[in-house]
Amino acid sequence: SLDFWRLLYVLLKQIHGGRWTESDAIGSQVRFVKWALWYHGYGRPQLQQLPADGSLGSRELLLAFSWLLQNLHLLEQLLARNRVRTGDETSVCTCEDDVPSSLEGTSEAGAEDRVDVRYLQWLNGRLRLQWCTLHAQHQEQCKLLHKIHLFTSGSHMDQNLGHFSVTETDLTRHPENYKQLLQLLESETMQLEAFLEWKQLEPVYWQWMETVLDSMAEEGNMCESQVAHGEKRRLPEVSSCCPWAARLAGQMDRLSRDLLALQEQLQQMVAQRKAAWWEKVAAGEELQKERFSTTARKIQESVELKLRGLPCLRAPKKSEMHGSCRLVLRNEHPASQRDIAGCVSREAVSAVSAAEVIRQLQVREASLQRELQQLREQCRLRLHGIAEGWEGVIFISP
Repeated sequence: SLDFWRLLYVLLKQIHGGRWTESDAIGSQVRFVKWALWYHGYGRPQLQQLPADGSLGSRELLLAFSWLLQNLHLLEQLLARNRVRTGDETSVCTCEDDVPSSLEGTSEAGAEDRVDVRYLQWLNGRLRLQWCTLHAQHQEQCKLLHKIHLFTSGSHMDQNLGHFSVTETDLTRHPENYKQLLQLLESETMQLEAFLEWKQLEPVYWQWMETVLDSMAEEGNMCESQVAHGEKRRLPEVSSCCPWAARLAGQMDRLSRDLLALQEQLQQMVAQRKAAWWEKVAAGEELQKERFSTTARKIQESVELKLRGLPCLRAPKKSEMHGSCRLVLRNEHPASQRDIAGCVSREAVSAVSAAEVIRQLQVREASLQRELQQLREQCRLRLHGIAEGWEGVIFISP
């Protein structure tokens, strides 16, 4: 059990980007593993009830380890994190985030939820300053990378690349670092060979896990899990080894309260809408043609505005780019070679042009700007309606 706790502690520490040392107390390791598994969605109560000294729970830990292998793709994540990066890479993402629309609650906020607007303005200004600083640093990094790629153009043996990366340039200046790079590459090769061997034996492992689950079901552990699942689950104790534990617990409690409040509001709104609808049906009220045409025209305009950002409705949907790509400098060529300063994906064979990524991001930016203008107009109309209710008061927008 102790070895299994340490194994999960080391693996989960690597996934979360933290450092681990062998001197960490077993109690801290156990608490961190429990919190990390809870954070990733593993809410089996039998694991949370294990003692903090790590003396019990080998079979529960085996079940949790198998869950990590299947749900989080644990080995693939570790291989991606420990990969030796010899090229200059950058992250590219053109996926559209599913941002939920703002919910307008009718209930007034409590005293503890009221925040001074000046404090929010100060936070917004601080965030904008940090964002500008980060953007300036990123621009400086891009300029330096471009200089290295331009000055080393034509020096690489691989004609698809044509230039050195920062790591390769450093190796040419300090050849003694070749030994260290060779050791890292050998270690990565051993990990890849072990992963290939694991993929061949993986069906045997899952057959064995089926027997483990059957034995646990026979002992009644699975029945107890189903009963405990209906009860209120308790979070493990917050400890100093998990600095984000208290914040996460508070956020989960606040979200639970918000969800319950929204559920009650939704039920009330549904009941009110049903009552109003049945009243209209009973009274035989019909929609006027003018109102119907106005509503239809507004809906049509809204749909057209949403579809402006799409390049073509009949065009096949392109796969959204997401992940790490290697930066490769491209010179200007004829139209057959469309890459100017693109990035070559590790998975895709064809290069992805930076101009294409910029064009997609510009279309997305234009769509978000139009949506922002709509929201501002709605807010302006609401503020105008509120201001009309105040007599003798003049509102001046900032």
